[in-house]
Amino acid sequence: MSTEAMLSIEEKALRDEMQAFVKSVPRQLLLDMDNDKVRYPVEFLKEAAKHNLLGLRFDPKWGGRGVPWTSELVALEEAGVLGTSLACLYSLVSIVGEAIHTFGTEEQKERFLKPVIRGEKFVAEALTEPRGGSDFFAATTTARRDGNVFFLNGQKRFVVGAEGSDLILVYGKVEGIDDPKKAMTAFLVERGEGVIVEHVYGLMGTRGGGTGRLVFKDAVVPLENVLGGEAGIGKGTDVFHRMMIPERMTSAGGAVGMGLAAIETAAKYANRRRAFGQTIRQFEGVSFKIADSITLLDAARALNYAVGRSIMGNEFSGKTRRLVSEAKKFSTESAWTVVNHAMQVLGGIGYTNIFPVERLLRDVRLITIWTGTNEIMDLVIQHEFYREFLANPPKGRDVDLDSMGVEYPEEKEYNDQE
Repeated sequence: MSTEAMLSIEEKALRDEMQAFVKSVPRQLLLDMDNDKVRYPVEFLKEAAKHNLLGLRFDPKWGGRGVPWTSELVALEEAGVLGTSLACLYSLVSIVGEAIHTFGTEEQKERFLKPVIRGEKFVAEALTEPRGGSDFFAATTTARRDGNVFFLNGQKRFVVGAEGSDLILVYGKVEGIDDPKKAMTAFLVERGEGVIVEHVYGLMGTRGGGTGRLVFKDAVVPLENVLGGEAGIGKGTDVFHRMMIPERMTSAGGAVGMGLAAIETAAKYANRRRAFGQTIRQFEGVSFKIADSITLLDAARALNYAVGRSIMGNEFSGKTRRLVSEAKKFSTESAWTVVNHAMQVLGGIGYTNIFPVERLLRDVRLITIWTGTNEIMDLVIQHEFYREFLANPPKGRDVDLDSMGVEYPEEKEYNDQE
């Protein structure tokens, strides 16, 4: 793609590693996951760990490579070629790992982060509730403290790895703290008594990741499993806001890979399929869809890399929140458009399981919804834009003055209340 120049030599080498790994993933695994014959592909994660491809951004002390966000995005694109489910499971090490790496104690990193990156423990994140959805602070999961133990009660749904994971990052409100933002706490919950998989969902796509509903019934969580220990009580809001960076950037990176997989399939088909005496790529109705798709993917990839650099330069700010939301929204919507273009190029055969595009279409639909719907992304984007725009007016040319009617200020009526 035309964004090749944006990659460093090291990132190109990492891409080669990821491509080799992705090529090695058994075709049968993808088919069995899509047919719900596999609930949680442990061997996929173990194999990635064996090649030191998990938790790439994290300190080598804990098993990562210490690479920048841009490098992880390179890896995520390649994982995305496999579809949403495997890309998500691959990303969860980055997502849950971010919480432990940033907010965890040294002991928590030793106990949890190291074995997760080594592929010895498998993680999930329990965020959404039946009555919560995008309203994070409407969560009703509670944690009652008794000495150095918390008893967790509540339920979470749409948890990828509800079935199959060993360690679950769970957000809940500590009883006795009235302000929900100050009560929210992040817990590292190990699977055991009181942690119940009540339902594994039948999904339109993104199958095979053990996505289900978790119910916590007096699940015992020792103080040392509060993320950050004693100091982490009531810090769940900070964790949540920080976590939206890896949540959304991993979706953005994977989306580019899914779109590219679909359009490359369609492009090969269009170069072979003949109609009316010529290959169908010679018809504008087909070739323009290829052109639109490549342009969208190049733009999404370039935006992702730019945002990745912004994150590295300014770990967390309102502008970062805006840019991350832009990347997630644009990349996922571009992928949805591109996969639809691919199916249109393939025609009727694209709607069958002869090609993988119908699976990718079912998969990619989810990524415009999860980790904050794209409508929520719009809210964040405009909110953070206005906050910065009004606090720091543009210093360049005031184009409002470049009009013939500039001498009629009374026509610019704002209904100000003075």
